[in-house]
Amino acid sequence: MPFPYEEFDLSDIKTYPLKARASKARSEDFARAAAPAGSIGAFVDALPNIQAAADFKAVVRSVVAAKRTGAGVVWGIGAHVIKTGLGPVLIDLMERGFVSAIATNGATVIHDFEVALVGATSEDVDEALGPGRFGMAEETGRLLNGAINDGVAAGLGIGQSVTRLVASKQPQHARSSILAAAARLEIPVTVHVAIGTDIIHMHPAASGAAIGEGSLRDFRYFVSNVARLERGVYLNCGSAVVLPEVFLKAVALARNRGLALSGLTAVDLDFVRHYRPQTNVVTRPTAGTGRGFSLVGHHEIMIPLLAAAVIDADARGSA
Repeated sequence: MPFPYEEFDLSDIKTYPLKARASKARSEDFARAAAPAGSIGAFVDALPNIQAAADFKAVVRSVVAAKRTGAGVVWGIGAHVIKTGLGPVLIDLMERGFVSAIATNGATVIHDFEVALVGATSEDVDEALGPGRFGMAEETGRLLNGAINDGVAAGLGIGQSVTRLVASKQPQHARSSILAAAARLEIPVTVHVAIGTDIIHMHPAASGAAIGEGSLRDFRYFVSNVARLERGVYLNCGSAVVLPEVFLKAVALARNRGLALSGLTAVDLDFVRHYRPQTNVVTRPTAGTGRGFSLVGHHEIMIPLLAAAVIDADARGSA
């Protein structure tokens, strides 16, 4: 039987005072106008304590606290971070004590090495692919593969091998190289490689045995770094697949050994949200024991902003 057209009776609905309601947006959390010529710290303080801005402030506090207490700040860095010119920003953070270890992939090593050697990187793939020139820079393939082969034969991981190479070359543009800075500051670098993904794998000197063995060693070094992150911070910057997967397995191994990683802050920073970083960095490793944050924005803006904010907060003692 069809229902009739009948208006619902609103005469006895129940209401409550507006002030009695729990509201998610409150005026005390609103943004403040930034003062002209104010510091970066004043700018961050003026951001609203709501949603992404509140998350950004929480990440700043966590990084500063981890640095001060020695809990550790491990950076996972994808190649795009290097290609957008952020090496000098990261090097400054390394020198100031905001980097305990670096995890990266093969492409990041390639771009950073090329920057160190000639001050430029990131070829035009569309232009080079057709004529068969893509990935065929002679020094990149020969020197990096040689360093990996020799270093792994000597018992090193890929990270140790390539930082040793850059340090030995003393290249003209070392001031822009995170590998050179890591060698100088004795900050461990681990490199996590998928075979066939990097241009140096196209060169005849590439050794699957050396790449595989060196990357496995680096995975085990990385697990040791992650296992030290009680109340520490892990930041995944620009890796959508490899580093989030490696991080999750490192957390699993640490927990298998009885290390709770309590108070871990895990951060994904990228210009879009991807499934694996959101799940394997932000959500799963921190469930019930820590905090996870996803900061969305372009690396070339967000990483310098984060760096400036943590440096200012540390200097002011405000974290």
